[in-house]
Amino acid sequence: MGFDAQVWQQPLCGTLIGLDQNVGSYRSIHNQLWRNWEERLNTAPDGSVIQREAPRPDLLAFEIKDKITKPDIEWMSSVTDAAMQAHGKIDMLIIMSNYEGSDLGATFDGYAASVKARSVAHIQRYVVVGAPTMAKAMINLSGMIMPVETKTFDLEEESAAWAWLTQAQTAAS
Repeated sequence: MGFDAQVWQQPLCGTLIGLDQNVGSYRSIHNQLWRNWEERLNTAPDGSVIQREAPRPDLLAFEIKDKITKPDIEWMSSVTDAAMQAHGKIDMLIIMSNYEGSDLGATFDGYAASVKARSVAHIQRYVVVGAPTMAKAMINLSGMIMPVETKTFDLEEESAAWAWLTQAQTAAS
């Protein structure tokens, strides 16, 4: 194994990925790596829940893509808990694009239950897109008896849910 002086004379980033002549490709790869990193930060450990980008910091948006596991519900609860502490009052949007239920550990998780109980005092608007029929009925009923404004939308109405949250927030301001 010999020392290659030419490698050390080339720009480091170009040498590592073979793009020292093509800055545009380097930026493209850098942007993709950054998006992958951001996605990983916004995805629960087992991947059943992801945090979607929202237009304001006091709006949490989550997409449920699979069967919810205990690590994922704890991750989602910690993100929600932090937002409630940071903003006091928040809005929440849940998009059930491929909801497959919850593991037993997720259903009876103590931390998630405590965050859910405290959320009644912190969530102003709770919107669910794509909820199964029974869940939709429970969400709508809870809106009648709790101090949280609730609304449900069908999966194909996701853009209407975002618009409703924007309109409701503007009307409250």
